[in-house]
Amino acid sequence: MDAAAKRLLSLRNLLAHARDRLGIDVGFVLWDGSTVPSTFPAGAFTIVLADEGAVAALIRRPTLDTILNLWVSARFDLRNGTLFDLAAQRPRVKTKDFIRSLDKRLAFDVARRFLLVPRGGPWPLADIKPDRTTTHSFAEDKANIHYHYDVSNAFYALWLDPDMVYTCAYFTDWNNDIATAQRNKLDMVCRKLRLKPGETLLDLGCGFGGLVCYAAQNYGVRAYGVTLAEEQARFANEKIARLGIGDRAKVECRDYASVEGQYDKVSAICILEHVGIDNNEIFFNTVQRSLKPGGLFLNQAIARPAKQNDRIFRKKNRDYAALTRYIFPGTELDYIGRTIGNFERYGFEVHDVEGWREHYQRTCRLWHDRLLANVKAAEREVGPVTVRLFLAYLAGCAIAFERNTALLFQTLGSKRRRGPSGLPATRADLYR
Repeated sequence: MDAAAKRLLSLRNLLAHARDRLGIDVGFVLWDGSTVPSTFPAGAFTIVLADEGAVAALIRRPTLDTILNLWVSARFDLRNGTLFDLAAQRPRVKTKDFIRSLDKRLAFDVARRFLLVPRGGPWPLADIKPDRTTTHSFAEDKANIHYHYDVSNAFYALWLDPDMVYTCAYFTDWNNDIATAQRNKLDMVCRKLRLKPGETLLDLGCGFGGLVCYAAQNYGVRAYGVTLAEEQARFANEKIARLGIGDRAKVECRDYASVEGQYDKVSAICILEHVGIDNNEIFFNTVQRSLKPGGLFLNQAIARPAKQNDRIFRKKNRDYAALTRYIFPGTELDYIGRTIGNFERYGFEVHDVEGWREHYQRTCRLWHDRLLANVKAAEREVGPVTVRLFLAYLAGCAIAFERNTALLFQTLGSKRRRGPSGLPATRADLYR
C-alpha cells in the first residue's frame, strides 16, 4: 500500500471513530469516491472533501479562515443538504468530552501522515486584508461600501425581493414570502414615522431606494435618499425615472454626514452599522440638525448583546471577525443600550424600541434559499467564489439571529421639545 492509500485509510478510520463518538448523522465522501461509513446511503447528507490538501490545511491551521477558503473553492462541500443541515447536526457529547474520548492514536496517525502534505489550492480569500480597525475616513468608507454593495445589481436581484430591499423584512405571518414581508416592512417604517402627504423624508443609507420610492408613491411625501454605493444609486434613480416620480423622489451617491437642509422625518435603516461606534456623535448630530422641530426619527440597526465592559464588548469573536473581514469590512455592531443612550444624549425623546431578531432570521433564511435556487445564474454573474461566500454569510447570519447572538432593533424617537409629543396614546394603529 503506497503513502496516499495509507493516508486515506488512516483518515477513514479517524472519521468513523469521530462520527461514532459525536453521534452525528452525517457521512463523508472522500476524494477517491469512498464514503465513511462505507454503507452510508447514497442520497443522505454528506460532507465532501475534494482532496488531501484540504485535510492537511485543516490539520495545520484548523481555523474558520481555513474552512471558508475551502468552502468557497468547493474543496469542502455538502451533498444532499445545506449549511443549515450541517448546523443542525448537534453532537450528543460536549466538545471537552469528545476530545477526552477521542482515540489519540488514530488522531496522531492522521496528523503525522498529512502534516507535510501540501495544502494545495486555490486559496481564493487569501488576498483579502486581515480584519482591522477602520479609521472611517470618507475614502475608506467608500471603498468598504463599494466592496460589498457594488458587487452586481443583477446578482442582488436574483435573491432580493422585487423592490431590492436589502434590510430586515417584517413578517405578519411567518409564511409570508420575501416580497410580501419587505412590503410589510416598508409600510411599517412609514407608519411608525407617521408620514403625511406633503411632508419631507430623508433616508440615510437608502440602499436601492426601496423606501424612498415606496414612501413617495404611497404616502405622498417628497423623499430624498443618500448612499455611498454607486450601483445602488444608479439602480434607485433608474427606478425613480421608470415610475415617473422624479418630482417626489431623489437619490444621491454621497456621504450621509454631508446632507443639507431640514426634513419632517428621518429614517436610517441599517446604516449605523457602517458608521462606526466612535462616529456615533457625527451620526446623531447629523440627524439632529437634519430634523425639523418635533420631527420623528426611526433608526433600525443590527446589534450585539452588551458585555460587562466596553473593552470586552469591542473584542471580536471569530465569527464576527470573519464577517467584518470577508463580507462587511469596516462594520461595527453596537448594543441597543448605547443606541438608546445616544438618542437621549443628542437631543431625542425615545418613544418605542422593538426587537426584530426573529424577523431577520427569517429574512436571511429566505435570501439564502433564493440564492441557492438561482445558484447557476448567480455564478454566471459574479463567479462561484462570491456565490459560495454569500451563501455562507447568509446562512451564518440566519443561524446567529436564531441563536440570539445577533439582534435587530427599530428605535423611534422625536426631536426633544417641551410639551406633548403629538403621538397617539397607544401603538394600536401601527399593528392594524
